Amino acid sequence: MRPTAKDLAKAAGVSLATVDRVLNGRPNVSRKAAAKVHEAIERTGFVRNISAVNLARNTTYRFRFVLPEAGDQFLKEIMKEVGAANSALRSEMVSADVAQIAIEDPHVVANYLSSLDESKLDGVALFAPESPQVRDAIGRLVERDIKVVRLLAGKEQADGVDFVGINNYAAGATAGRIVGRFVHHAQGSVMVISETMRAQDSIERRLGFDAVINESFPHLRVLPSLETHADIQRTRQVVSSTLKYNADIVALYVMSSEARPPLACVSELIDLRDLVVVAHEHTPYCIDALRTGEIDAVIAQNPGHAVRSAIRLMRARADNRLAAIESERLRIEILLKDNL
Repeated sequence: MRPTAKDLAKAAGVSLATVDRVLNGRPNVSRKAAAKVHEAIERTGFVRNISAVNLARNTTYRFRFVLPEAGDQFLKEIMKEVGAANSALRSEMVSADVAQIAIEDPHVVANYLSSLDESKLDGVALFAPESPQVRDAIGRLVERDIKVVRLLAGKEQADGVDFVGINNYAAGATAGRIVGRFVHHAQGSVMVISETMRAQDSIERRLGFDAVINESFPHLRVLPSLETHADIQRTRQVVSSTLKYNADIVALYVMSSEARPPLACVSELIDLRDLVVVAHEHTPYCIDALRTGEIDAVIAQNPGHAVRSAIRLMRARADNRLAAIESERLRIEILLKDNL
């Protein structure tokens, strides 16, 4: 049987009330008594049952996922997974909700984060591009003891902040390798499309993509990144202009998580099956396009794993436990028509 708090009090030779004060970091405990309790913890192998403590106190973990206001199928997948996790973890006293804001405006994000009340919230999982304003606002959240996880976007390493997502440089490099191999010896240009190049994930993916193409496939010319800003009309204009002045395009890489809008615009002007097309994320559109041959490969990350990892990390930080960082890392998945 696992030792209880009563067993710990008996082993330490102190009262149960003293054990409770030490475990919860409360005052009015002598240094000698605290030392006895900590020594008994080591000797007995006592492990505190945080879930039981929270249940006894009727304490609920309150987490919020701050997501983009505008999005397509991938955003819906994330929201669906948050809802599923919220339902599944209700018995474990976990509550997870969603707030959608205009994440493309760093001032809006920073103002929203500054408005959060630490008395009503334990942790925030933020899906927003990196910026000085957002970085400073996150720092203020950490100072107020609100746990923060950067979800799928942002820097992988920051003081007091966890990251859940794939290695985006490696993802871009993988896309470059696939494009180079699938194009084979054909010479030509590669069109690259992103929602915005202000996003850290897009920057890292482009760096990885260019590094592989330049080193291993010098017969290919990568064009400047086209930014759509989630605007269909703008997307049509930049795609049309690029195709007009670059008749030698042999491949297309969509770096953003929502591939359907830009690829729909490209398909209005050219048959996607005439190009090597690589996109991101496991969405209904991408799966259908893999089956029809309009997309050759999809680089994906599991949104359910991402959401659950974010919750586990916020929960561990809220409990002042060491987080299992390595086990929460997301793998890069490569989807082809043949392995669906």
